[in-house]
Amino acid sequence: MPVVLYAARAAERVTPMRPLATIAMIALAGLAGSPIRAQEAAPPAPLQADENARAEALFQNGANYLQGRGVPQDDAEAARWFRLAAEQGLAVAQAVLGSLYLEGRGVPQDIAEAVQWLRLGAEQGEADAQSNLGTLYVDGRGVSPDLSEATRWFRLAAEQGNANAQFNLALLFANGRGVVRDDAQAARWYRLAAEQGHDHAQNNLGLLYEHGRGVPQDYAEAAHWYRLAAEQGHAGAHNNIGILYENGYGVPRDYSAALRWYRVAAERRDPDAYYNLGLMYWNGRGVTHDDAAAARFFLLAAERGHVGAQINLGTLYSDGRGVARDYVEALRWYRLAAEQGLANAQYNMAVMYFDGRGVPQDYEEAARWFRLAAEQGLANAQAALGLLYRTGRGVSHNDEEAVGWTRLAAEQGHADAQFFTGIHYSEGYGVQQDHVESARWFRLAAEQGHVDAQTQTGLSYAAAQGVLWDPVLAHMWFNIATTNGSDEAREFRERIVQAMTPEQLARATELAQACMASNYRTCAR
Repeated sequence: MPVVLYAARAAERVTPMRPLATIAMIALAGLAGSPIRAQEAAPPAPLQADENARAEALFQNGANYLQGRGVPQDDAEAARWFRLAAEQGLAVAQAVLGSLYLEGRGVPQDIAEAVQWLRLGAEQGEADAQSNLGTLYVDGRGVSPDLSEATRWFRLAAEQGNANAQFNLALLFANGRGVVRDDAQAARWYRLAAEQGHDHAQNNLGLLYEHGRGVPQDYAEAAHWYRLAAEQGHAGAHNNIGILYENGYGVPRDYSAALRWYRVAAERRDPDAYYNLGLMYWNGRGVTHDDAAAARFFLLAAERGHVGAQINLGTLYSDGRGVARDYVEALRWYRLAAEQGLANAQYNMAVMYFDGRGVPQDYEEAARWFRLAAEQGLANAQAALGLLYRTGRGVSHNDEEAVGWTRLAAEQGHADAQFFTGIHYSEGYGVQQDHVESARWFRLAAEQGHVDAQTQTGLSYAAAQGVLWDPVLAHMWFNIATTNGSDEAREFRERIVQAMTPEQLARATELAQACMASNYRTCAR
């Protein structure tokens, strides 16, 4: 069982939930002398004009201490003034005080106290408080996790133009969390935040344009939004522009340009960029092929939890490419990727246990990892698990389980599984004997170059099992299998010749040549 090499990029490069709005962003609204925001939603007991003016003055004092404007910077003193304003019902002060408790800035960190003040501000319509409260419901900090409640608060803030809330609401729609997945809605909210300069939203809107999700696919538009985010220093956007250049999406393919963008992102410690640089060295794109350099970049990404880098690094250690061969180290990296749920890594873990590489041979542990990967639909793992059930290694012998898992892999086009499915039907192993089905599965595997299946397909025609007797097609498949190295097929070919005319023999030879020249795409039936 070979170890799988994983070199595919992650299809999604969506950033995690946006951090809470910073305290400084909220406090500065008062410093500039602008109106206190979101006062349209009045509290149950509205402040009188003089009370409101006093509360705003108290808030202003807090903002001055927070920013060190005209007074020494002092978070604790800022918190004291914000509390005085918050206790008078000023929503923006409640929002800021809640943020201070969240971060433990000027006050001891206290999530419950933070929730209390944020909720008071949010219920008065303070957008930053609503956005931050929504994030707490996503994370389950100080409240029970509740994506529906998070969506409600994000929407209230987003409809007031809060960019963080717009971004977070878009994320929920993009990932179907708390709402029905809706890429068009995700694109709408990303755009609103992106147009306000929100770098994460700009990057993710670019992703939607790149993949045509919720918007028409448009690489030029994707590049536009990536560049806006990149200009703000967004590492992921630099990486994504590199991907456009590497693949020639909307720009001429240019490996040198791709490398430049990846390196800028890597300087910002972006795991995807480390990973992509590793792939460039692995594949020799824009640089001389260099497994050692690939290993260094994969290590940087793998240490930051990048699942693709972890499995690739494991493969380099398993093969001794760019690093000294070390099965124990290979197993360690495979395990990290497998525990993140990567099916290919789970399969590789199973292979290591099956073969006893880097770990004592353990068929039961191999079966466990094969099953985890098989349940995710990985054809290699399904075929392997079927074989274990057929041979009773690591699991109890079970014909029905063997047939079921093998059939699942066969239906995905796995050639070995198609061959064994043909064997199952030919022998009546775990299924009703059916030569028509066996001939069909043998043929499917044969057309993928499976030598044993090519021999069996020849036998089907020679013995009229599941197909009409046809010495020409029998000879064609025996000839192909012989060319591919089967001594058994050579013997069968010599026997069938005795039942053929010179014209039939010439025709069979011609058909075999045409079949192989087409890479089995146009083989006679």
